[in-house]
Amino acid sequence: MSQGAVIGIIGGHGWMGRSLGVALLERNVVPAGQLVVSSRSGRGTAYRDWPAVRCVKNNRELAALADVIVLSIRPEDLASADIEAHDKLVISLLAMASSQEISSQVGSRRVVRAMPNAAAEIRRAYFPWHASPQVTDADKRLVQALLASCGTARELPTERDLDYLTALSGAGPAYPALLAQSMLEHARQMGIADDIALEAVMQTLVGGSLLLERLGTDPGDMVERLIAYDGTTAKGLRTMLDEGIGQAIHRGLDAAHRAAGGSR
Repeated sequence: MSQGAVIGIIGGHGWMGRSLGVALLERNVVPAGQLVVSSRSGRGTAYRDWPAVRCVKNNRELAALADVIVLSIRPEDLASADIEAHDKLVISLLAMASSQEISSQVGSRRVVRAMPNAAAEIRRAYFPWHASPQVTDADKRLVQALLASCGTARELPTERDLDYLTALSGAGPAYPALLAQSMLEHARQMGIADDIALEAVMQTLVGGSLLLERLGTDPGDMVERLIAYDGTTAKGLRTMLDEGIGQAIHRGLDAAHRAAGGSR
């Protein structure tokens, strides 16, 4: 990373800003003296894990102090963020705000859009990002180092790709949680005690995901293998597929993609 670069996080009181800041410190990507955080709440419980970090309430003050500005705010707060970036590197973690919109609002053409998910809190996020043409190779190396502190960071070739992954990976635990909720409800209907049902569902989903990751297997290959085995799992899989689970998931992703800017 650039020696001495000061990283400023606007919105450090939020879950993502805090997750990124703590990860940068814990992994020694940025020393505390090179991290500045702004928050309307000021210094308080949100900063108990980083007492040596400078915390300010004013975004303009942060922008003046920082070499790199991270926007970790809600999309609806962008218009009132009051930032003058003066062509500094800006990393936006906002959904539904294009690079052009960010650039116009903060006064910088060096914009990177990135989309985290909630797994950043446990350093397991998938963090895709896309850079505007004015972002330099040195900027990109710095961005990769910052974002990879929270998990896996990946540069994307187009902003359109980022809009799609906002709908897909940006959902974080939401889609697995929906599956878990449905499985849990069914187990309860079958008379399984709540504690056993929850334990079984969580171990099935988490353990299965870790196994898929370790094996490096295409999920479709795993589905086909289990269907071919023709056991109890095959019966369940065939019924779910016949009932249109794939189409329902595709429609849901289409809707999320449109909301993320897929019509741009």
